[in-house]
Amino acid sequence: MNDTVVDRLQREVIAPLKARFVGRDEVIDLIALAVVAGEHLFLHGPPGTAKSLLIRSFARAVRGSYFEYMLTRFTEPNEIFGPVDIAALREGKVITVTTGMLPEAEFAFLDELFNANSAILASLLNILMERVFRRGLETHRLPLLSLFSASNHLPDEDALKALFDRFLLRCHVENLRQDALPRLLRAGWELEQTPLPESSLTAADLRELARLTLKVDLTPALESYTEAITKVRDLGIAFSDRRTVKTQKLLAASAVLCGRTAAQPSDLWVLRYVWDREEQIDALASLVNGILDQHEKDAKKHPLATVQKAVDGEDLARQVASLDKEITPALTLSQLARLKDRLAALSDQIAWVRDDAARQQLTESVRKCAQRLG
Repeated sequence: MNDTVVDRLQREVIAPLKARFVGRDEVIDLIALAVVAGEHLFLHGPPGTAKSLLIRSFARAVRGSYFEYMLTRFTEPNEIFGPVDIAALREGKVITVTTGMLPEAEFAFLDELFNANSAILASLLNILMERVFRRGLETHRLPLLSLFSASNHLPDEDALKALFDRFLLRCHVENLRQDALPRLLRAGWELEQTPLPESSLTAADLRELARLTLKVDLTPALESYTEAITKVRDLGIAFSDRRTVKTQKLLAASAVLCGRTAAQPSDLWVLRYVWDREEQIDALASLVNGILDQHEKDAKKHPLATVQKAVDGEDLARQVASLDKEITPALTLSQLARLKDRLAALSDQIAWVRDDAARQQLTESVRKCAQRLG
């Protein structure tokens, strides 16, 4: 096991990013997991939450080639994959000029993914599945480690759902709460003044870690994983056979990032990120946390495998009810903002309520409060 590369990744890339990007530890850990697993990560949430900056900073730290673009309904394939060489076309040859475009990137970020039109969709599906870009008789094998994307909405068209399905990892990202703003401002100003330095790692080192995932012994985690598959599907999540097989790569990548040569049940933390719809997030987190509770003594666990202590549902309900009473038409904008922050903090705790009925009732109470707050 090449512990040196893992240690350097943690020390020179992951830890500095966590120190600079306030409240984004989860996203940073998922970027590393996606790259090592060779899978793709979708970030769901509002703009302005540092999604592209995080990925760009990760790529820069390992000196990886990077491509970024915001899709609109009018985006043309040339803007993503590169234009056709006009001189060659006059000679009857179709040659794509890919310099600086997605086909040459090791890291790629596509914002507003679901604006992709049919002219781009088929090529993206091939890239996500096979790391191949085809145009006419051309075939480009891509050096892509992972493709990242973001949107503040989820797909409702079948063609776009097929695209979404290729993102094995899905993470919900929100704006930071008010109590984190002082740290955010200090860290953001420091980042403006002093950019993150490059690490001693390269994209080639990450490819080596990706190769190590194929050597991980999954046997110790397979029984727990097999049982979890049925439970995940019972939540109404479209966890297809294809996705269940590919998720094993995430288990293996978690083991590699922890310096292990074998998976263990605590690696099932990755299942928190296989949801299809926003309303499944809390229920899935509760399910996974229950599984992880049974394996809290596993050694060398990933940071995201640590389960927060269970939340008292009755106490949380009292806090929500108290907040609800404070909502009046006379609230100032600043008072309204503070109540929204408090409600967001309470909402974050719902996933840690173990009783299903209580969790569902709390979710509904928070939803009603959010509607009243506007």
